[in-house]
Amino acid sequence: MPRYKTVDQILELMKDRSRVRNIGIIAHVDHGKTTTSDQLLASAGILSPKVAGEALALDYLKVEQQRGITVKAANVSLYHELDGKGYVINLIDTPGHVDFSGRVTRSLRVLDGAIVVIDAVEGVMTQTETVLRQSLEERVRPILFINKTDRLVKELKLGPNEMQQKIVEMIRDVNNLITTYAEPEFKEKWLINPTLGNIVLGSAKDKWGFTIPLAQRKGIGMKDVIAAYSSSDKSKLEELAKIAPIDSALLDAVIKLVPNPIDAQKYRVPKIWKGDLDSEVAKSMLNCDPNGPVVMMITDMKRDPHAGLVATGRVFSGTIKPGEEIWLVNSKISQRVLQTSLYMGRDRELANEIPAGNIAAVLGIDRAKSGETLVSVKYKDIVGSFERLHYVSEPVVTIAVEPKNPKDLTKMIDALKTMEIEDPNLRVSINQETGEYLVSGMGPLHLEVSLQLLKDDYGLEVTTSPPVVVYRESIRNRSQVFEGKSPNKHNKFYISVEPMNEKSIELIATGRIKESMDAKEIAKILRDEAEWDYDEAKKIIAVDDNINVLVDNTSGVQYLREIMDTFLQGFRLAMREGPLAHEPIRGVKVILQDAVIHEDPAHRGPAQIYPAVRNSIFAGILTSRPTMLEPIQKLDIKVPMEFIGSVSSVLTKKRGKILNVLQSGNTARIIAEIPIAETFDLAADLRGATAGRAFWGMEFSRWASVPDSMLNDVIIKIRERKGLPKELPKLQDFLE
Repeated sequence: MPRYKTVDQILELMKDRSRVRNIGIIAHVDHGKTTTSDQLLASAGILSPKVAGEALALDYLKVEQQRGITVKAANVSLYHELDGKGYVINLIDTPGHVDFSGRVTRSLRVLDGAIVVIDAVEGVMTQTETVLRQSLEERVRPILFINKTDRLVKELKLGPNEMQQKIVEMIRDVNNLITTYAEPEFKEKWLINPTLGNIVLGSAKDKWGFTIPLAQRKGIGMKDVIAAYSSSDKSKLEELAKIAPIDSALLDAVIKLVPNPIDAQKYRVPKIWKGDLDSEVAKSMLNCDPNGPVVMMITDMKRDPHAGLVATGRVFSGTIKPGEEIWLVNSKISQRVLQTSLYMGRDRELANEIPAGNIAAVLGIDRAKSGETLVSVKYKDIVGSFERLHYVSEPVVTIAVEPKNPKDLTKMIDALKTMEIEDPNLRVSINQETGEYLVSGMGPLHLEVSLQLLKDDYGLEVTTSPPVVVYRESIRNRSQVFEGKSPNKHNKFYISVEPMNEKSIELIATGRIKESMDAKEIAKILRDEAEWDYDEAKKIIAVDDNINVLVDNTSGVQYLREIMDTFLQGFRLAMREGPLAHEPIRGVKVILQDAVIHEDPAHRGPAQIYPAVRNSIFAGILTSRPTMLEPIQKLDIKVPMEFIGSVSSVLTKKRGKILNVLQSGNTARIIAEIPIAETFDLAADLRGATAGRAFWGMEFSRWASVPDSMLNDVIIKIRERKGLPKELPKLQDFLE
């Protein structure tokens, strides 16, 4: 077994980019990611082999240890030898629960390969599909690890041929996903093929694993696995772990199959960099040049109680060192690097410098957020930055928080702001009517864990309201043109609204359409894929974060250019809180048809423009069959056949809908949809209905209109909760 290498020895190896691999471990919750990480840490000498598999070393937060799940992505740099050559493997252990999928998205941006862990009994689950899709979209190459293979012997009592058939089915499921989601140039190349050694079978807990080529070389197979678990002699299992150690099987596969940063950045940079690929900066990234300008992508912000915020990310070009002045492209400020280091699980080890192609932790860049692009100050005028991260889910559950001790209010506000920087999927806002501090997250568990971190990391005790679901406001018809007047009556805007079709919404949500794109490029995509009129699509001047667009259909309006920035801000503010229940607006096309602007700048400031824009938009919304959209969760349930009726009954009571039922042996796989508002006690109901024999996973699916029969009740409840009048707004409220 290779000996532990010091930080200096690892840093020396990092300079040889051909000996660097950047990988992550991704999977559905409880399929064994962190246990697998333990074995890899033990192989590098960082963890005692005796406790590997049980220590869960990368689950270093108290909340992770208490709940037995990974909450934050943990980084570690490992040393491994293959054929007498040493390699550095920068590893990230990612969360598996759907509520923390945003951290997976951010981690994948800095990785070139991913070990996809699957439970041998549960197979491909919902979150497996989600994380694999995310990795393929980021051009991250997958390696399959079928974990807990012992369950096929101990629980299902399968023979060698049956085990082989089960494994072939899982490979087929994974390959179907790769064929569906991988880009054309990678589909064939990245398919799971046992003869290539890109699938590992094993048990991380019992420390053994092998690829098919390795099994053939060592003369072992499924019969040996069955014999080891069928015997009462524990030494048989220990012998299997000595012949085929899991760490060697996985890390050998990583070194052989995952590309080094020099090769990977050639095809990954064009996908994730939205600047000019012919610029000096882009060329340096494409070549992973350690002597070029510093370019770093920040994917994680962690709070160090002694040092403050630490930025973690990948150096795509140049070499980052303490003392260097760095420009934050999105924040448009410069900061100085105070310290560079490597993350070794919970510990940061100081390093004099981190060269291109590696993952680094940087102190001093505390104004960054996840997704920030750092460049050498000399290149601050570069046109371009890393592609914005697109998350598979959105914050859809909200709670109100207040400190138990009123004296802690300022401390709580500061803590929440820091947590929002650390976790961009957490949203903190203030209800202007009630003065409540609202925290929105991906789901109930996300919020529970955030509150636990508030207590553990900041020593704050808070009281909370019950979690409530976040809705969106939308429309179903086109409106007439409404006139919005400024309070001084000197400015008038003539605006209509109409709903966008689903394809347009999808193009914006997935990042295919962005405000920063050229107008002709936007128009071409919308014409070809979403049935827009090309001339109208060319006039889009704003794309809102809540998936709304603003079209400027005016011609020759005097002074409009001078107030356009104010007008755009008024549009964005209106989209943030709709007229029905002050929830964000989604999927609406706002069309500015005409305008009259006062010639004197003193009469056309924000206080005049904002109300005029808002009133005309809201009048249009109220006359366009307005509705509320609720978030819908996709459910993937595996259950014995005899419980299909029980599961169906639970789902029906909760407004759920079964989309498909697949049978495999005596097991049924039920694919269903259910409103998130109905899921708060779903786990208890499913366990009760199936005698605890159901396995399930959930992921955010889509937004759907609240049934008309419930619409008024939903709106009134939200308005009451927010301290708004019960009476719904009328058209006259926005027309003067």
